[in-house]
Amino acid sequence: MRLYLTTLNPTDSVTAGFLPAAAALGWDVTLLTDRPGDYADGPAEVIETDVRDAAAVIETIAAHHAPDVVFSNSDHLQAATALAAAYFGLPAKDWRACLTAKNKALMRRALAAAGVETVRSVRLRPHAPPPDGLPYPVVVKPREGVASEDVVLCRDKAELIRVATDIWTRRPGAVLVAEEYLDGPLRTLETLGDGRTRHVLGGFATRLGAPPYFVEERLDWDPREPGDPEVGHVLRALDAIGVGLGACHTEYVVTGEGPRLIEVNYRVIGDNCDFLLADVLGVPLHEWILRVHAGEPAPEPPARPARHGVALSVVADREGTVRQAPPEGEWPGEVRLWHRPLRAVGDEIRLTHTNRDYLAVIRAVGPDRAAVDDRIARFRREHPWVVR
Repeated sequence: MRLYLTTLNPTDSVTAGFLPAAAALGWDVTLLTDRPGDYADGPAEVIETDVRDAAAVIETIAAHHAPDVVFSNSDHLQAATALAAAYFGLPAKDWRACLTAKNKALMRRALAAAGVETVRSVRLRPHAPPPDGLPYPVVVKPREGVASEDVVLCRDKAELIRVATDIWTRRPGAVLVAEEYLDGPLRTLETLGDGRTRHVLGGFATRLGAPPYFVEERLDWDPREPGDPEVGHVLRALDAIGVGLGACHTEYVVTGEGPRLIEVNYRVIGDNCDFLLADVLGVPLHEWILRVHAGEPAPEPPARPARHGVALSVVADREGTVRQAPPEGEWPGEVRLWHRPLRAVGDEIRLTHTNRDYLAVIRAVGPDRAAVDDRIARFRREHPWVVR
């Protein structure tokens, strides 16, 4: 089997997830990327390609080995990769679903048109004044943004104008969206489909940092039962968007009027939570995802496991220089704990109020929440991060 994997900057999901999974399956791998130097020391063949351009991806593959799987885990490359897979007659996501999921304005439009939900949302063209009558507070964000970057709560029109203007200084020409603020617990639903059947793998409860920003600080394994109305609502939303083949990570808020989607990420959950999901379920998740893109049926997930899992982001709370950083590693025991540093001693920290402020990710799996919380707290006492 020959896998073509399109990618941008290296991520743990690719380098520690999908590449080892492909090796375990015995597949040959060709990485297509616009950053070949970042992968030069890796195990896969690498070809420089304009991976945002479907035609360029198709041309590169056509001039190389015949493909069996064309796949990407990048938010930015889903539509182009889907078009390339379809060109070669391989299992492919619907490129329209990829585009709709990525574009927050199109997502809102699709959900409203299907009668799933309506969330007040307007597009803001560069330096155009916001319309009157918005239901403040609102959340402003890039229309096609990721990772909570430039996502800010604005309490009135003046604040919206100030924040939008600031974003446009960093993102000239970017279209923004301003949406009504959805108040309530933030949750996720993780799914995997083969284009015919879709399975719910589970979900997490998400804790955010202090407003006006939306930095994810902690995710706790907290799946809803299959018949829960929240699950049904999200699945109807995915149907309206056209999500079928592959993994999908959906974020939603449980408001007083019911669930309302925040965003649909047509890929597996990130920030090391894909590994947490695999650990909690006890399955080779990255292999499962690759196999459905090879045309295999989606495996049936196991029954709800009797254990708890947490992904805790160690977030910098001040600017300065990293003076002390715990090592990367795995600590066995009743609670298994993994520490993945994202910064190193000597790094300069400048706060961005996004996941770029993460110093590390700690994930832990154990028999219950109390045991997991105790183990994480003990690890942090024994292995502190120091920034000053």
